Amino acid sequence: MQMQDPRPLRVRMKVALGVKRTLDVVGSLCGLVLLSPVLALTAVAVLATEGRPILFRHARPGRGGSPFTMFKFRTMRPLRPGEVMYRTDDRRVTRIGRFLRVTSLDELPELWNVLRGDMSLVGPRPLLMEYLDDYTPEERRRHEARPGMTGWAVVNGRHALKFRERLKLDVWYVDHWSLGLDLRILARTLVQVLRRSGVSVTEDIGEIGFPLPATGHAIAGTPGPDHAPRTDPSRARQPREM
Repeated sequence: MQMQDPRPLRVRMKVALGVKRTLDVVGSLCGLVLLSPVLALTAVAVLATEGRPILFRHARPGRGGSPFTMFKFRTMRPLRPGEVMYRTDDRRVTRIGRFLRVTSLDELPELWNVLRGDMSLVGPRPLLMEYLDDYTPEERRRHEARPGMTGWAVVNGRHALKFRERLKLDVWYVDHWSLGLDLRILARTLVQVLRRSGVSVTEDIGEIGFPLPATGHAIAGTPGPDHAPRTDPSRARQPREM
């Protein structure tokens, strides 16, 4: 039995990935331009109500697990004396921060990450660097793709799922990726955003089913606002993030 030459398949995959990157560049650039008034108004609102910094910057693992700096609008105040990182985040989410999270407006600065090539419009959500050592070899495969602003896990339960179930969906996406799948995910994400469904501002730590990263200390002289990253597992009544 003659074996099929795998080269045409590799060529088609390379072309498809090139198209995906082109769509990322065009989509993120158009988004930044068309949504610039929304970005500007949101920045002014955060500055007027919470002061600086306007943006939340945090290191997240990208493709292959390599770190990059992810940008979001700040939605949390700094830690106060006596507050424990990851375990007091529910009370630290500001009023405007709750609105930004429910409407997903806090995610818009990630368009810059997409334009730079750190992220894609669609892919596994960027979680925490601290979780890399806790993944199984299979779960680590989620980093074979660029992280995305939205993803298969996002449109299939997101916060209704245990953390490891979300990781399985991320790996499924990597194994079944296609341009058609990305378009389906984008369409379903748009519906979710318009309906404000599938999004929770905070999530109880018991619902996550994954260990919290070590915080090192409980406070005073703590890192800046929003230091506690809002990835799904980083909450204890914690910020949502995936």
